[in-house]
Amino acid sequence: METTKTILKATLPEQRIVSLDLLRGFAVLGILIMNIQSFSMIGAAYINPAANGDLIGLNKLTWILSNLFADSKFMSIFSMLFGVGIIIFTERALEKGRRAGRLHYRRNFWLLIFGMIHAYLIWYGDILVAYSLCAFFAFVFRNLKPKTLLIYSILFFVVPILFTVASGLSIQYWPEESYNQNMQSWMPDAATIEAETTAMRGSWIEQMGHRVPGAIFLQTFLFFWQSFWRVMSMMLLGMALFKWGILSAAKSKSFYIKMAFVCLSLGLLLTGTGIFQNFSHNWSMDYSMFIGSMYNYVGSVGVALGYIALVMLLSKSASAHGFKNIISSIGKMAFTNYILMSVICTFTFYGHGLGLFGKIERGNQILFVIAVWAILLIISPLWLKKFQYGPLEWLWRVLTYWRVLPMKK
Repeated sequence: METTKTILKATLPEQRIVSLDLLRGFAVLGILIMNIQSFSMIGAAYINPAANGDLIGLNKLTWILSNLFADSKFMSIFSMLFGVGIIIFTERALEKGRRAGRLHYRRNFWLLIFGMIHAYLIWYGDILVAYSLCAFFAFVFRNLKPKTLLIYSILFFVVPILFTVASGLSIQYWPEESYNQNMQSWMPDAATIEAETTAMRGSWIEQMGHRVPGAIFLQTFLFFWQSFWRVMSMMLLGMALFKWGILSAAKSKSFYIKMAFVCLSLGLLLTGTGIFQNFSHNWSMDYSMFIGSMYNYVGSVGVALGYIALVMLLSKSASAHGFKNIISSIGKMAFTNYILMSVICTFTFYGHGLGLFGKIERGNQILFVIAVWAILLIISPLWLKKFQYGPLEWLWRVLTYWRVLPMKK
């Protein structure tokens, strides 16, 4: 724990907030590049780009670029930062003589409630439930040395690889019913696509028939199959990187330049190889759902680490203060902005709003992403000029400390 205390004391609060909030701001913005696909298209199109039948021309290029540079990359960063948050939150609580464990579990209990509301009432693709559940376990690792945290991170990370590769290699022995069910989720027939599209273009109540099963699937099967292990791995990796001073921009510029070059080179090479291999196998379920998905599963971590290095370089830079302040404001309001993106996107694509579900092709989705970014880039700094926290951040703090806190500056 001495390493963490040294970092917190050696780094001025303003500098530490800039480096972490700047990184968090980029992560929040980047997440939408992939989430837009779940908001606007059938669920199968997220895991299998061929399922939507539009993988040509600009749509194909858009998917390749989003998979190469965004898929799982920004979510990995977000998960690492959540692990860092556990350390900072508990350290500050202890310094003030508070019961850190009690506050931590209460804090994440309320995050679980927020996540359930988000998943079942707004968007089934919620990640807050997974974060809150993983945080219950990650708390016990917070005092470990960085090298030990890294070892545990690798162990957690490997588990889904073993699950997935074993499933892929044994697919020929699957019962026919199981195989057909997986094929239907990978490449749904016209009737299934029509049913999902009709539901999402319907009223809020009509959407529940798709939203609720989707949320349950993500919070049960997928959580135990992959999400728990992946998120835990990234949280522990984030803790290790923070204790090493990497996430607090405490390393030299040459360190971050080397880190960016090595991590981006390896990560993009591995992810790019996966893209080539999956297209070579025509996105067949037997290959791409299992072996083919592992390239990005691993490569995305390398790219995420490369992005972290680039953001740390930006944080250390003496220029672009205005730009950094704007991005940092998004990071300071990450919780609010994450939910706000869901509200904007579901209103745009679902039937209780504009009902554009399935009507915007991949190539045009990026224009919508840029529009949402513009909204966040305008709203966040304006809000923080008058208030200390974002509205949901404030509510979360009130519920955590169980007392009303001042919101205005």
